[in-house]
Amino acid sequence: MASWNSVQLEVLSNVLGWSAFVAWSISFYPQIIMNFRRKSVVGLNFDFVVLNLTKHSSYLIYNASLFFSSVVQDQYRQKYGLDQMIPVAANDVAFSTHAVLVTAFTLFQIAIYDRGNQKVSKTCIAIVSVVWLAAAVCVFVALPSHSWLWLVSCFNTLQVTMTVVKYIPQAVMNFRRKSTVGFSIGNILLDLLGGVANYGQMAVLSIDQNSWVNFYGNIGKTLLSLVSIFFDLLFILQHYVLYPTKKMTTTPNPDKVSQEPLLKSSDDTNSENV
Repeated sequence: MASWNSVQLEVLSNVLGWSAFVAWSISFYPQIIMNFRRKSVVGLNFDFVVLNLTKHSSYLIYNASLFFSSVVQDQYRQKYGLDQMIPVAANDVAFSTHAVLVTAFTLFQIAIYDRGNQKVSKTCIAIVSVVWLAAAVCVFVALPSHSWLWLVSCFNTLQVTMTVVKYIPQAVMNFRRKSTVGFSIGNILLDLLGGVANYGQMAVLSIDQNSWVNFYGNIGKTLLSLVSIFFDLLFILQHYVLYPTKKMTTTPNPDKVSQEPLLKSSDDTNSENV
């Protein structure tokens, strides 16, 4: 079984890993607190939250399987080399578990707080339905002829896809409204910090092992960091440069905020309430 070559790098990896966990975990709360204080979720794109829950659920399945299952771990080493360390750490499992819970709580806030005219788009519902249908096909149809590692890698692929897709509705909403009011920038700043720390942890492991298998052997984690960093920088640009928030003496009327759903097909102008 592979082990660390440098105690110092092992310590640094743990520090970076748990720093990413703390930053990413805390990043959910500015939005939750903002929703609670405003008693409104106007400005937060519902498609973003629904897609985010699907993404984190897929990521949790992948992380937990690779971290806890000796069968999956053996198959990983057979594929990438017996001397390779498992690329999923305890902080990855802890983060995924926490992310699923707090994202589900954010959906609960959407259900109980003022939503204005905002809705989950039919396109979003269709995407989520297709994703879980594909997952079911992998489990019940394709698994008998493939390995368990292949199956958990399918969930990793799903989470990468959802990572790319989930940010788009919020970014487009901000662009159309020319405002980021109702969307917490604190969430984004902490998410950026977590992405950088997560990428740094992977780099430290690769340096210690003198191998870059850690990156392409866990491509989901690699792309998770890169995609998150890209969209975080875009949101920061929108918030501070393109649509800086003006000081207001009163809370904006939610009914005056554009509520057009972002993920919609050409013939889908109306969608279902949450």
